Amino acid sequence: MSRITCPVMNSKLTTAERAAATINDGDRVGMSGFTGSGYPKAVPAALAERAKNEGGDFGIELLTGASTAPELDGVLAEAGVIRKRLPFQSDPALRKSINTGHTEYVDTHLSHSAQQAWFGFYGNLDVAVVEVSAVLPNGLLVPSSSVGNNKTWLDLADKVIIEVNDWHPRAYEGFHDVYYGTKLPPERRPIQLLDPLQRIGDPYLRVDPEKVVAVVETHAPDRNLPFKDPDENSKAMAEHVVDFLRFEITQGRLPEDLLPLQSGVGNVANAVMAEFAHSEFENLTAYTEVIQDGMLDLIDTGKLTAVSATAFSLSAERAASFNAKAEEYKGRILMRTQEISNHPEVIRRLGIIAINGMVEADIYGNVNSTHVMGSSIINGIGGSGDFARNAFLNFFVSPSTAKGGNISSIVPFASHVDHTEHDVQVLVTEQGLADLRGLSPTARAEKIITNCAHPDYRDRLQDYIDRAAAANPNGQHTPHLLAEALSWHENYQSHGHM
Repeated sequence: MSRITCPVMNSKLTTAERAAATINDGDRVGMSGFTGSGYPKAVPAALAERAKNEGGDFGIELLTGASTAPELDGVLAEAGVIRKRLPFQSDPALRKSINTGHTEYVDTHLSHSAQQAWFGFYGNLDVAVVEVSAVLPNGLLVPSSSVGNNKTWLDLADKVIIEVNDWHPRAYEGFHDVYYGTKLPPERRPIQLLDPLQRIGDPYLRVDPEKVVAVVETHAPDRNLPFKDPDENSKAMAEHVVDFLRFEITQGRLPEDLLPLQSGVGNVANAVMAEFAHSEFENLTAYTEVIQDGMLDLIDTGKLTAVSATAFSLSAERAASFNAKAEEYKGRILMRTQEISNHPEVIRRLGIIAINGMVEADIYGNVNSTHVMGSSIINGIGGSGDFARNAFLNFFVSPSTAKGGNISSIVPFASHVDHTEHDVQVLVTEQGLADLRGLSPTARAEKIITNCAHPDYRDRLQDYIDRAAAANPNGQHTPHLLAEALSWHENYQSHGHM
């Protein structure tokens, strides 16, 4: 049975190839998708094939919610179609295109992308390509497994292409809360959101049917990589986080059911959620970007009672089980636009506990979460900055070493800085945890080296700071040896080890 029950929209039903033909060279295109969920599956493939067949220099600027999947970022990057990309990505083919200079990449805070599009900072939005799970008789759109920036793309675009994917459960109707109250300065008003499951918007996306140039039916799954079983390092980091939260409760700084949790994407964050399942904590809530397997498992155990997010990021197995019993999760999961899920005002008001990954941290607490050796982008800052700067309490987690011990994640100076020392409260590796709150730079360095650095690197880090202090009698606040600050990274590039 067709999911398109609106006569006007049904009259615009066409093929992906014809829909792709409405996108012109040089267009700025906003597509749905956030962490491998809710992205269009058919039109990007048709657009890539069109570019290959035409054999010319066909290209677009591509905006999304966050990362997508091989069927979008991958096929378009391989076809050489993406000239500029923002605000976040994770596809290997696209990453290669960015790091070799073929694609411009604008790494943007996820809370900024929608509002900056509204401000006109990116120029006119020519086309929106948005996946939904159904079109109602009155033309309202039932979102699918992510909301992301879809509201903004639908509002701003000159032309709209809708993909209706019936792989998603029809039961998605009622899971979403799309806020239409945002305004441009100076007309902005406070976001009156006081609880993770509070509704402040509509269950549906709206679109002007006059702008819709094509509707395409699909039946294709979201594609996410499976999560690895937690290894010993991940379990140790998760235990450090949970033990620290217990300590904060004893000090009267947290209630026994904590404050709303935010967890970044990845295996370590998933392991932290698994550790909560084995803990004594009850009646937990989450206000986050994505719902991963571990968070869904916590809902199933009853420990997690309410989750607000903008997208799912589930393994194929877990996605299938969710789709089969989606109705059971209504009233416990609410999906929002990312300009609300990542809104600094709301994050600060709710008092979020934020847990995010990092590539490396330096001895003073500056964190690199995006680059390898300072130059090559991995993914992007995503929402980690939105949450870290505005959270009640934030953690950055990483194994203490990589590449078989040849790389230390604690270094004299970070090769790229996404989160300055001013925004970093707690660092965690499998070695231990460094609570940096209220500490001066040199006091932070002592804790980071002692608690977080791998034993193979501790003496060298201490030697660095001792010599830096001796060499800078008038620079004792944050001692550095400028000629050596990035020497560890240079060693790795030259010799394969730090």
